[in-house]
Amino acid sequence: MGSVSTIVLCLAYVAGLLSTVVAWGGGVVLALGVGLALTIRRVWRFAPNPQIWLAAGVVGLLASLYFQARVPYAGATDISKLLSSPNAAKQEWIVSGEVDSLPRLTRSQNAQVWLTVQQVLPNRNSKPVSGKVYVTVPRSEAAKLLPGQTVRVAGSLYLPKPATNPGGFDFQAYLRQEGCFTGMRGRAVEVPEQPARWGWWTVQQQIVRSQARWLSGAEGPLVSAMVLGGRAVDMPYEVKDAFVRAGLAHALAASGFQTSLILGVVLALTYRWSERVQFCLGTGALALFVGLAGAQPAVLRAALMGFGGLVALVLGRKVKPLGSLLVAIVILLVVNPLWIWNLGFQLSVLATLGLLVTVPPIAQRLDWLPSALSPLIAVPIAAYLWTLPVQLYAFGVVSPYSILVNVIATPLISLLSIGGMISALAALIWSPAGSALAWLLKLPAQALLAIVNGSGQLPGNAYAIGTISVLVAIVLYALLTLTWLQRWWQQRWWVALLLGVGLVFFPAWQARAALFRVTVLAAKDQPILVIQDGQRLGLVNSGDDATTGATVLPFLQKEGVNQIDWAIATASNSATRNGWIKLREQLPIKTAYAVSPNSFASADRARKVDRFVNLTPAQTASLGTTQLKLVNADPPIVELQLQAQRWLWLGSLTPQQQTALVNAGKLPTTQVLWWSGRQLQPDLITALRPQVAIASGNAIHPDTAERLRAAGTRLYWTGRDGALQWTPREGVKTLLDSDNKPTAL
Repeated sequence: MGSVSTIVLCLAYVAGLLSTVVAWGGGVVLALGVGLALTIRRVWRFAPNPQIWLAAGVVGLLASLYFQARVPYAGATDISKLLSSPNAAKQEWIVSGEVDSLPRLTRSQNAQVWLTVQQVLPNRNSKPVSGKVYVTVPRSEAAKLLPGQTVRVAGSLYLPKPATNPGGFDFQAYLRQEGCFTGMRGRAVEVPEQPARWGWWTVQQQIVRSQARWLSGAEGPLVSAMVLGGRAVDMPYEVKDAFVRAGLAHALAASGFQTSLILGVVLALTYRWSERVQFCLGTGALALFVGLAGAQPAVLRAALMGFGGLVALVLGRKVKPLGSLLVAIVILLVVNPLWIWNLGFQLSVLATLGLLVTVPPIAQRLDWLPSALSPLIAVPIAAYLWTLPVQLYAFGVVSPYSILVNVIATPLISLLSIGGMISALAALIWSPAGSALAWLLKLPAQALLAIVNGSGQLPGNAYAIGTISVLVAIVLYALLTLTWLQRWWQQRWWVALLLGVGLVFFPAWQARAALFRVTVLAAKDQPILVIQDGQRLGLVNSGDDATTGATVLPFLQKEGVNQIDWAIATASNSATRNGWIKLREQLPIKTAYAVSPNSFASADRARKVDRFVNLTPAQTASLGTTQLKLVNADPPIVELQLQAQRWLWLGSLTPQQQTALVNAGKLPTTQVLWWSGRQLQPDLITALRPQVAIASGNAIHPDTAERLRAAGTRLYWTGRDGALQWTPREGVKTLLDSDNKPTAL
């Protein structure tokens, strides 16, 4: 079987795994293989035999079935089965098991570890319990946890939920990929005395501690991340986010860059020795790198390609980079087909492909520049072009300054990576020597952090386009492939560029221009509502700073929002004011409405909001097709006229306040009642007569729920249904409860 046939079969395997994104995708690949077997020779005279295309279709079908067979599921003895009773999540559990990982800080400043279950109390069935648990514990309790220990954790168990907001993080799917179906909020940890165990983590800790000893602040973790990868080092999240916004996230991910440096240094130092010695030393260096950085798919991909280069060196053969990349991909996806949907693996593969096929033509067009400068510019351009469609599909945000920042930062990244590796090796021999060498990297580390933070302050540093569809992403990669393989497209690359830009921007602009949609975001007990009215966007409340960063901003970015036209704050506590400050750091606000002078932070009032308006009772503001009216100031009650529908935000009213408002006749009837989920008085429900009631909270008062149902009101709450979206044509749709049919208002 020739090389072309082998390539066809390998690509068919990858296509079969990718086809699992749709139902019966493997059957589609099989049908495509049959169709090509019947027709390919008519358009490609030198194509492989029809039997190869038939075999490719079968391989694609088998790959999709293999993927389904490898999807983890909760077995009969999995700990998640203990949570089937209604009160299971409310009781105290004690879980004994073995710690599988070093504690890692979460954004909430707790610590997280993976725990392999051995015993659970109480266990009324007395049956053996197994499985894996995602455990979070207070930071003080995590200090005594090390991999390999057998520990006892007391706390509450829960079943992870899928994404509760459109485009949100799917925690349930993330845990399922790790073979985990249960989470635990640990309160206390007991660690019995036991002998210490050795693991790669002991080497990691020795390197990290040595490099951080003389490098204070963020410089120490930054240098360690250049060597071990960001997942092996607890870097501050604000630093990680800054690197992502600057388009330098790859600098904190152990992958091909570090592998190339390692092999380059090893081969340069051993060029006088035999190929066998170089092979052994290079393989040992790669094994050490994988052990320290962790067996992540991107790291393994880079290591496999490096190992392929060493094999070619011993055999005296020329390396075929594209073939090496394809072989590495197939080997890894045979070992674990689920990695096909690992975002880090996808970006690593695509960036490598871009470097292999696009850097040479770009560098050739830049031959008018100095020879040392043209590759420095061509590399980030190629990587950016080939990873951009996936980034748009996943995040919907582009970094306009990414290429320029990469060009400026690459020399510093190379220096810190090489210096960090030398410091790490010295730390393994004598810790003070590693600290001293790491200290020499202080100025380069500070310079890189200054570049990253400075780029984040530039206007438009992160431009939200909105997430693209799978079809658009496929078309974009088809254009890149044509520009790579076809001479006509190579000469007219600007045509492909214009088509790609048009595919990304025009459909998104057209869809937003005709859109009218109201979204109630699921944010625990924090009421947040987003109104998309054509090209205008309104926001009611932002939540606290954690909710703003984890819920509001990701949703707006994936919707392609770069400006908030109007915002209203119905609360005036310090937490919500901090949320507005965090929101304004990313998005400008044209007009801010407040029900009290303290609704927004003073910084926003002074210089971060274009126009600030204090609403007075009965005052109406026209916001495009939306009408905003303050019905009552204290407590705040806001009425929104959304096309033909009237929405009323009621907030959290005491029974006395509800009775007073009803007696005063201040509350108008409404189609949609939006409130906190707390108890509503019967006379209030009678006065409002809502057709739909939406509660922003984890639960609804049972008496209120019963009265609303008895009145014929359609009832929703974000704790059960996730985010809710309303459009004039489709009514109300929920994210989690698929049984809730659209409600026509």
